[in-house]
Amino acid sequence: MAMLALAAVGVAYGSQLKFQWRNANYKGGSFKNILVLAINGKAEARADFEDRMVQEMTRPGVTVTQSYTLMPRPDATPINMNDLRGYVQDNKFDAVVASRIVKLDQTWKEVDPGDFPFYPYYGTFYGYYAAVAPVVYDPSYMEKETDVQVESNWYATVAPDGQLVWSGTTDTKNPRSEPKAVDGIVKVLVEAIGKQQLIPEKSK
Repeated sequence: MAMLALAAVGVAYGSQLKFQWRNANYKGGSFKNILVLAINGKAEARADFEDRMVQEMTRPGVTVTQSYTLMPRPDATPINMNDLRGYVQDNKFDAVVASRIVKLDQTWKEVDPGDFPFYPYYGTFYGYYAAVAPVVYDPSYMEKETDVQVESNWYATVAPDGQLVWSGTTDTKNPRSEPKAVDGIVKVLVEAIGKQQLIPEKSK
């Protein structure tokens, strides 16, 4: 399948679109009846992501549906492939947007040993404590570094097994909370999708 590589695009909202591809062989137009699917083993996380996608993607003339409203599943239970095909066909979806986490790195930032040279105050407990406690209790003393990458693929259902139209990967670093991370990822994705004219761009 011929693919057109597009340059990385930086976007606000705390997330960045690292790269994206557009299928040069796809000749169809925009889409009007879309299923969003978060491939996630946690039911609550799946629902949160799909809800935000629906909220951002829905606009006049475009219907977007969360997969969990049709195919509820408990944690760590995949959707049966035959069921999935049936739901797509029965509801006449013309596109499926599938997203998954492809990278989740969490590390603790190392403390620079140079922050604690062997100064004279080490010689007494109270002198030592008075010197180092303000540093240790500073919020930046031990910070968790988090890097989340999410892959999203847009498939047209015109082909029996679905035709890949667009793919993009977002990168989110040190999100303040899971809802804020989801919000940033979804906004970046939907903005990119609009620019690709897969759905109309949201009016400013």
